[in-house]
Amino acid sequence: MNTKQKLIEKFEKKEAKIAILGMGYVGLPLAVVFAEAGFDVTGIDPVQEKVDLINKGESYILDVSTEQVKKLIGENRLHATSDFSVIREMDAVSICVPTPLRKTGDPDLSFIISATESLAEYIHPGMVVVLESSTYPGTTREMVLPRLLDCCDYKVGEDFFLAFSPERVDPGRKDWTTINTPKVIGGITEDCSEVSAKWYAQALDKVVPVTSTEVAEMAKLLENTFRMINIGLVNELAIMCDRLKVDVWEVIEAAATKPFGFMKFTPGPGLGGHCIPIDPLYLSWKLKSLNYNARFIELASEINTNMPRFLVGKVQDALNNVGKPIKGSDILVLGAAYKPDIDDIRESPALDVIHLLEQKGAKISFHDPYVHQIKHEEWEMESIQDLNEGIEKADCVVIVTDHKVYDYDEILEKSQLIVDSRNALGENGRKSPKVVRL
Repeated sequence: MNTKQKLIEKFEKKEAKIAILGMGYVGLPLAVVFAEAGFDVTGIDPVQEKVDLINKGESYILDVSTEQVKKLIGENRLHATSDFSVIREMDAVSICVPTPLRKTGDPDLSFIISATESLAEYIHPGMVVVLESSTYPGTTREMVLPRLLDCCDYKVGEDFFLAFSPERVDPGRKDWTTINTPKVIGGITEDCSEVSAKWYAQALDKVVPVTSTEVAEMAKLLENTFRMINIGLVNELAIMCDRLKVDVWEVIEAAATKPFGFMKFTPGPGLGGHCIPIDPLYLSWKLKSLNYNARFIELASEINTNMPRFLVGKVQDALNNVGKPIKGSDILVLGAAYKPDIDDIRESPALDVIHLLEQKGAKISFHDPYVHQIKHEEWEMESIQDLNEGIEKADCVVIVTDHKVYDYDEILEKSQLIVDSRNALGENGRKSPKVVRL
């Protein structure tokens, strides 16, 4: 029996030991899914606080309950450590580390490089490695593989196996989760794809093998570029409708009645999160090195990036219409997370909205039931405790994130003036003279 067959047999018998590098919003849910499927799983993270919480049976990720973690820790199927040397004992390793953009707009792959180099010290025959971190096409083959080969004389596809499988996590979703979202996997070789697919198929509902790591990497970027461009289109539509004095929300609802050839997207104060504002720019950056300008991506990025400024202009006009300058006005921002019902503020447009309003001299406060503190570059702010008091005090309430826990009828009743960037107030907001919608 060759190395590939031995490894596949270990997966099928649930005898393989699995390590997840990076225990964040992708890594911890993935570790829990593998552990619940019957595998022995070790989470590896350099942040000791995360390691300690997991080992105490506590979750710090919204999509994973403390009860799940506690149960798996108690059953000795989930462990956590900051010691990379445990990789010596592992049969499979998944890399789930962040890949942010630098301020210059180019990808920051330092987390992938660091994780790969730490892993490479302990690579051994009979191991499969899968990179899940979003990145540009070619990263697995051009960056990860050489660093692994530099530390050994093994052959990829024979002694060890390497693949890419893009994470598709949408924080806060209950319908599509780690376990039932189809998993795309592409290997460096055909055998790499087969071994990786066999591993993931033991825990996930559906695995979709593709022919290469580049196809898998590109598929992820296509998914998020599609969303980014369509959001950019509908954001520009909101600006055009504003000039034409047409209700953009009514236009969208009317178009959405077509049962074919149209997919509904809605405008907002800008893009946020870990994927949509960032992933397409990986592709744009990569194509620049090949002397090609990704024009759709660049244009959509420009429109989406300017939406916070457009919203602040709407706030300024709304205040002006009731005889108040923006400078010195009390403005309450509702929602700091980048999307409803989660606690994630990465790339949240609320951060830009707050910063722009402060630049214009407004007195800013914010409230978010999931985000208690914002620390952003040179400033930090605490969420107000008494929402009703904050609403009644504010000259203007700006709805940036439409959390479902908010009582929008009460907010409408108690507010002096509202700028609603998410159509959270619905028909009541459309009818109210004190509401300005995006």
